[in-house]
Amino acid sequence: MSKLYIVPTPIGNLEDITLRAIRILQETDLIFAEDTRVTKKLLNHLDISKPAHPFHAHNEHKSLSSAVDKIKANTSTVLVSDAGTPGISDPGFLLIRACIAQNIEIECLPGPAALIPAIVSSGFPCDRFVFEGFLPHKKGRQTRLLAIAEEKRTTVLYESPHRLVKCLGQIMEFMGEDKQVCVAREITKMYEEYKRGTAKEIKAYYEAHPPKGEIVIVIQGKEGK
Repeated sequence: MSKLYIVPTPIGNLEDITLRAIRILQETDLIFAEDTRVTKKLLNHLDISKPAHPFHAHNEHKSLSSAVDKIKANTSTVLVSDAGTPGISDPGFLLIRACIAQNIEIECLPGPAALIPAIVSSGFPCDRFVFEGFLPHKKGRQTRLLAIAEEKRTTVLYESPHRLVKCLGQIMEFMGEDKQVCVAREITKMYEEYKRGTAKEIKAYYEAHPPKGEIVIVIQGKEGK
């Protein structure tokens, strides 16, 4: 019977891959990758030689049927993203859903996802939280920001470095200058950084220090009744 393994990969530090993930990558027949070049670097680091086929945001609709056919033709197939857990703000959801519809067994390994260390390290309550992923760039963005402004739970966002200052400015606009936020940058990597404070303070910091790398924004929930 065919099986699709969802295998999380390190978000930065290659030591974060699990022993089980390494074993499955060694044993699998086929690997689908968001970017085969990135995946090849990981496989080379692990001294694993396996064919990797692209399945990413630019081809997932076009190649969905052929990808499912390939999975059905193999006993074991692995889906990986460039970093973290496939399907979390990442291409791959359509493939997983299509495999479920074809009664292909799905097994998802636990592993890295940037949102978890970001929210835990923020100091904000993390017993209940909202994960928004990437906000819409244009249509629907204001609606989401207005909803977050009223959210009593901690909210987690992903953002690109070149849009971070703009996003912090919008948090100030819709939630107030004193809104408490934490920006986590380059989690698990050499230049890992956490900046905690008001939206105004953190915006000023990144205006003076243009950010690079992967960004997670954690926003404290609305206080009061």
